Parts: sequence; structure tokens; C-alpha cells
Amino acid sequence: MKNIIFIGMPAVGKSTIGVVTAKFLGYDFLDTDLLIQKTEGRLLKDIIAREGQDGFLKIEDRVNVQVEAENSIIAPGGSVVYCENAMNHFREIGIVVYLKASYETISKRLGNAKDRGVVLKDGQSLKELYRERTPLFEKYADITVCEDGLSLDETIELVIETLKNTGVVTV
Repeated sequence: MKNIIFIGMPAVGKSTIGVVTAKFLGYDFLDTDLLIQKTEGRLLKDIIAREGQDGFLKIEDRVNVQVEAENSIIAPGGSVVYCENAMNHFREIGIVVYLKASYETISKRLGNAKDRGVVLKDGQSLKELYRERTPLFEKYADITVCEDGLSLDETIELVIETLKNTGVVTV
């Protein structure tokens, strides 16, 4: 069995869906944002404030490239798609699943992006960030699951069904 890596915008539920899916499949779960915070000894928003976006991305790339896991659901931060080394590593150690949601869904769920540790350039809007990242998510995805209009439970069911139907897991 391989790892399953969930990518997508902040607030798509990478961690929430990841934890529940991991329990269902008997996998381990790893949230790499928490790993970054543990490794650096500070919160994501503090790292971004001190190191800037480029500094944060270097740290994110370094920490994610070092992830060693088996039979795990891995939930990296949304900005990991800017980290080519990390994304190549994830594609080597697992199947990348893009949890896709519309801008409207993300905006409604997210609230204050900066408080969530979202990496935004100076003056960049959430909509601009969404437009910038979407092609990168699509580029790296082995599988895409669209969650628009679905409840959390329905999304989890769809993710598990999709993983079964594509032969990624057998349950």
C-alpha cells in the first residue's frame, strides 16, 4: 500500500477528511503544517511574518522532502504546490489526491486567510491565490475529487469510493 497525499486550497478539509479517511482505511495520518511548526518551534503565521513568503516556502519544501511514511494519509499545506522538490517527493511515495472546491466554497469556509497561516503575497486576494494555485493542483494530481455541494460526510464517502474505484485501496 502506498501513501495518499491530499492537496488543495486551505479549508477544503485536507486534515479533517484525512483523519477520518485514515481511520477508515487503517492508515496513519500526518499533517505537515503541524510537522513544520514542530520542526521550527513556532506557528506558521509567525514563520511567515518573520521569514516572508519565500523563506516559509524554503522551510516547507525542506520539511516535506524529509517526510518518510508508509500507509499514511499525508495532508500538506496548500502552498506545498509551490515546492517542486516536495511535490516530486510526494509523487514518489504515494498517490496525490486533489480535493477540489470552488472559490465560493473556499471563501465561505476560510474566514481570515492570514490567521489561518495562508501564504499570500503582499496585496494578493484570496481569489487571485485561488486562480494561481488551481493549475498547480491540477498539474500534480493523480486523482481529483470535487467536493462542491457535498457535506463533509458525503465528501469522505466520495474520497473513499474514488480511492477504491481507482484501485488505490482495497477495503
